[in-house]
Amino acid sequence: MALAPAVTDLEQLKDHPAVAPLLAWNKSAVQGVKYDRDEMTIYVGREFIRDACARLRDNPGCPFNYLSDITCVDWYPQEPRFEVIYHLFSIPKRERVRLKVKLGSESPVLESVFSVWPSCNFAEREVFDLFGIRFNGHPYLRRLLMPETWEGHPLRKDYPVEGYR
Repeated sequence: MALAPAVTDLEQLKDHPAVAPLLAWNKSAVQGVKYDRDEMTIYVGREFIRDACARLRDNPGCPFNYLSDITCVDWYPQEPRFEVIYHLFSIPKRERVRLKVKLGSESPVLESVFSVWPSCNFAEREVFDLFGIRFNGHPYLRRLLMPETWEGHPLRKDYPVEGYR
């Protein structure tokens, strides 16, 4: 069975339960969308991520009330280098959405979503520890997996295979 082609036209996806509240709130916050294999991805501007998460959490029509994960991808040597990915789930509507924020290597900093979902504590710390993405406003941003004295961030593509010596 052939797969349907991905839909990336914002006009076609403007009524999706995750896209509509963001467009109603701030059209410039949504930088792009992609609906592929029954999965919705919304590209959000870095300055809007915390507010976008709060809007989706508090949306009465389809509340995305569960943050299941935050992760990161390093696209080195491409710029923008990093994508920070937020996986959200609406428990009452059984709907999933993925928010992505692109960050350049010059300033890999985002606002923390701790005030929206305190459960992001370890996920943000893990992304900080392994990729070096800083989360402004996080109450306890320290290394989680690596020792405090560890140099560098081991999941970056330019990290030496045998570590720094």
